[in-house]
Amino acid sequence: MSELIVGLLMVWIVLRDLFVGVIVPRPARGRFRPSNMLVRWSWRVWRWIGNRSTDIVTREARLGAFGPAVLILLLVAWVVGLMLGYGLVLHSIRDQIKPMPANIGTTFYFSAVSLLTIGYGDFVPVGPYARLIALTEGATGLGVVAVVISLLFSLYGSFQRREILIIALDALAGAPPSGVVLLENSLRYGMIDHLEETFDEWKVWSAEVLESHLAYPILAYFRSSHDNESWISAIGAVLDATVLALTTVEDVHRGPAKLAYGVGTHLVEDLSWFFNTSHVHEVGIERFEFDQACERLAEAGFTMTDREIAWAKFSELRSAYAIPLNEMGRHWSIPPTQWIGDRSFLPHRGGNGDRHEH
Repeated sequence: MSELIVGLLMVWIVLRDLFVGVIVPRPARGRFRPSNMLVRWSWRVWRWIGNRSTDIVTREARLGAFGPAVLILLLVAWVVGLMLGYGLVLHSIRDQIKPMPANIGTTFYFSAVSLLTIGYGDFVPVGPYARLIALTEGATGLGVVAVVISLLFSLYGSFQRREILIIALDALAGAPPSGVVLLENSLRYGMIDHLEETFDEWKVWSAEVLESHLAYPILAYFRSSHDNESWISAIGAVLDATVLALTTVEDVHRGPAKLAYGVGTHLVEDLSWFFNTSHVHEVGIERFEFDQACERLAEAGFTMTDREIAWAKFSELRSAYAIPLNEMGRHWSIPPTQWIGDRSFLPHRGGNGDRHEH
C-alpha cells in the first residue's frame, strides 16, 4: 500500500511540475517546484565551474552552455521521476504482470519500457489495473515528449526575439552598451527623434521579456551569443538613458522615456522578486560618476539642467532598479559594464564623494 501511495505522489508531483511550468502560460507559483530547484542548484555548481576559468572566451562558452544543458537535464529528471513513480505503482500490483517481476529493479525496467513505448514484450500486464497503468504510462511518455518539444520551440523563439533588439542596440549604445553613449550617439548622428522610437521599442521589449521570463524562468539563464552583450546590461543601459533624459538633459521628449522607464523598472522589480535577489533601493553609483557623465553629455552638445537638482532626481529614479539589476548581473555572472554589473567594490553606501572604485 505504501508503494502505491508514494508512487502516485511522485507521478502527481512530476505531472504538476510539467503542467504549471510548461503548459500554463503565466508565472508559475508553488512552494515545491522540482524543476526550479534543479535549475537553481545546478546553476550554482555550473557557475562556480565556469568562473574558475581566467580566459573570458572560455568562461562565457562554459556559462553559455548551461541553458541548453539544463533543458536536457530537466527532461531526464521528468522521465526518471515518472519511471520511478509508475514503477512503484506497478510493483504494488506486480502479481498482475506476467511473468511476475523478481524484484523492484525489474519492475522499474518494465515501467521504463512502458513510458518510452518500447514494449519488448518480455513482460506483459494481464490484470485490469496493470493494463490501465501501463496504457496511462505510455500515453504520459508520449505527452511528455510532445510538451518538451513544444517548450523548445517556445523558448528559442522567445530567446531570438529578445536578442534581436539587443544586437541592434550595439550600433547606438556601443558594446558593451552604455546609457551615456546611447544619448551621445543619438545627438552626434542627428537621431534625437529616433531616440523616442528606441525608447518605444524597449518599452515593448521589456513587457515581452517580463512575460516570457516569468512564465519560463529558464530563459533568464540563456546568455547572448555575441561578445560584450547581455540582456541585463542592455536593459540597464536603456534605463540609464531614460533616467538621464528625464532628469539631466533637456533636448529629449520625456514622454517616451518615462513610459520606457516605467515598464523597464517593472521588469527589474518583478524578476528580482521572482529570483529572490536584492530589493535594496539605492542609486548604485557615486556622485563623481554622475558628474563625469554630465560633462560628457555637455561636451556632446546637450542642454543640461541644474546639476544639483538633476542629481537629486537622478538618484531617486535610478534607485528603483540599480541595485536589483546589479544583483541579477552577479547572479548570472554577467560581465560588468558602465554602471551595470557587480559593483561590490564600490563604496556607495554612506561613503564620501571623493572615494573611488578599486
